[in-house]
Amino acid sequence: MAPSSAHPVEACRQHRLVPVIAIKEADAAADLAAALAGGGLPIVEITMRTEAAAAAMRKIASGGAKVTLMAGTVTTPEQAQIAVDCGAELVISPGLNTRVVEWCLKQDVPVVPGVCTPTEIEAARNYGLKYLKFFPAEAYGGVKTLKALSDVYSAFSFMPTGGINPQNLAEYLKLPVVLACGGSWMAPGDLIHQRKFEAIQTLVKEAVATVASLSR
Repeated sequence: MAPSSAHPVEACRQHRLVPVIAIKEADAAADLAAALAGGGLPIVEITMRTEAAAAAMRKIASGGAKVTLMAGTVTTPEQAQIAVDCGAELVISPGLNTRVVEWCLKQDVPVVPGVCTPTEIEAARNYGLKYLKFFPAEAYGGVKTLKALSDVYSAFSFMPTGGINPQNLAEYLKLPVVLACGGSWMAPGDLIHQRKFEAIQTLVKEAVATVASLSR
């Protein structure tokens, strides 16, 4: 297993980007991880939406590229268990599933549940959570909604995902409450399928450069 040295949430804070991957071919996972790390982004979220997800996470966890491995679209405690067994260091859910949250807290597994309303943020606070996924970001008002929420919930850090792209990335990252942005544009499924890992690495480098330009 080749985990990153940083806590998964701190890795998100450091890189401010999370490639979200619905991988269909597990044998591409190790090369994908190497491309991400080579592009300056040693972090990946493998969603549990495909049959290849578990095997892909195992290959990344046991591979040579040291990346922070996270499991996304986790909707049941059983999926959370599988993800952790496969090497995932953090569990991400599309919504605030109380069963998943409670399982993760009991197992001392970092969890970032999805929210899009004040009611869900309040529920997360009752669990002592501070890191939340804002999903689906663009469909629920994007930057405008996050700005409004941050007026009341500035103690939370959000990971907006859903509709994030190179055109609106900077706008999200400029918000103080944004921990990191998740998106699939850095490693699109067609490039993974075609094994065009150099092209993926180029896209990753471009995204990393965008982040770096905001701190100048």
